[in-house]
Amino acid sequence: MTHTTPETHADWQRLASQLHLETRAWIGQRHTAAQDGARLTTLNPATGEVLAEVVACDAPEADAAVRHARRAFEAGHWSRRPPAERKRTLLRLADLMAHHRHELALLDTLDMGKPITSALGDLDGAIGCIRYQAETIDKLYGEIAPTGEEHLGLVLREPLGVVAAIVPWNFPMMMTAWKIAPALAAGNSVILKPSEKSPLSALRLAALVAEAGVPDGVFQVLPGYGHTVGQALALSMDVDCLAFTGSTQVGKQLMQCAGRSNLKKVYLECGGKSPNVVFADCRDLDAVAAHAASAIFHNQGEVCIAGSRLLVDNRIRDALVERVVAAAEHMQPGDPLDPATAMGAMVDQAQYDRVMTYIRRGVEEGAHLCTGGQALDGPGLFIPPTIFNDVNADMTIAREEIFGPVLSIMGFDSEDEAIALANDSVYGLAAGLWSQDIDRIMRVTRRLRSGQVYVNNWAGSDMTMPFGGVKQSGNGRDKSYHSLEEYSELKAVWMALNVKA
Repeated sequence: MTHTTPETHADWQRLASQLHLETRAWIGQRHTAAQDGARLTTLNPATGEVLAEVVACDAPEADAAVRHARRAFEAGHWSRRPPAERKRTLLRLADLMAHHRHELALLDTLDMGKPITSALGDLDGAIGCIRYQAETIDKLYGEIAPTGEEHLGLVLREPLGVVAAIVPWNFPMMMTAWKIAPALAAGNSVILKPSEKSPLSALRLAALVAEAGVPDGVFQVLPGYGHTVGQALALSMDVDCLAFTGSTQVGKQLMQCAGRSNLKKVYLECGGKSPNVVFADCRDLDAVAAHAASAIFHNQGEVCIAGSRLLVDNRIRDALVERVVAAAEHMQPGDPLDPATAMGAMVDQAQYDRVMTYIRRGVEEGAHLCTGGQALDGPGLFIPPTIFNDVNADMTIAREEIFGPVLSIMGFDSEDEAIALANDSVYGLAAGLWSQDIDRIMRVTRRLRSGQVYVNNWAGSDMTMPFGGVKQSGNGRDKSYHSLEEYSELKAVWMALNVKA
């Protein structure tokens, strides 16, 4: 594939026509088919055209991958490799991903329908994650216990063993990097199960990982369905850790699998119904409206932290709603290969139907439809930005995760009411807070039950900040050095000094 820099719609169309799509699993450092010959079909949601028939792994492939991973871990070619050497290898991987940036981004755009500009941003984030975790490897220290002089207590950080990483379809490369980078950095063997809806970039990544110098069996990729190969990994007695991003329902199932097998560690980043709280003292409603629209309509609303509940002080609600609707009008979906496109297609027919069902439910339950709500004509699974006002907390669209471009707006009259509305959810992944009052900011941020709170911005953190939720949004932490800690286990070493053994 050419490495010239694409700039126009035509450039991206030409590159798409030149792509070679890898469709085989990556097990034990080689491409392989499923034992039973099973395959799954991946479609371009913007056109409905078949992209590829991809290997669909199941229990035999999971068992083989786990054997390779365990053998590699015990051999120590990676798990006991000096941290500085692991760092150099992962930095080489980041460089290779940067060299193939356009190809990897294009695979995600074709596979799940996101705009190419968004996919390129994802790749930059993924590459940055690999580099950050690589640089963290040799800077995360253990501890020395505060003992008396006759003893020495050490707390060491060691790799867990075999990590199975199950990632979603909405940010294929970025979520993959968030999972595999800290796990590999800590010295683990990693088995990646990409979503059956977007497996292509992960399969291409496998070859780059090998090219970077990661030893045989340390990184493997098993495309397939969650109820087959995903469940087999979750139930394996020789997998030490499950790292998962996806729905709360599946997260609960994975915890049950851990309990039914070997009590493996389970790190979950699950669903969200994130509140975006706007107080009346905001200075620039145009800026707030632009952020609020992007918070829900970016990536077609297929975002776990999507700001799907906009809670607004009733004194400014009409003015802000008018501005958010205007901002949404400039975010209409289009061809994902066009760099001017703001929103792409829904990932597949099932997700498209799910979102349209929620829109109908919102109308039926009495919410006021301000804009959108109608599917677009023509090929492709396109839904325009949809905004409901006058939503109450009991409506379905205010309580359930839609995972699409649907915004629910609710009003409040007091700070306490705003906090109660924001916390009235089983989820607790993210929250936004807009105010110029520093005292209010400090009060409210502490009372919001959320894994992260964005103040006067949305999703503005970088790799130095941990990412994860509370309540039914999960218990894991991606990004920052905290994620590397999760893929390590602590070992206490108690030494008795001046004792002959």
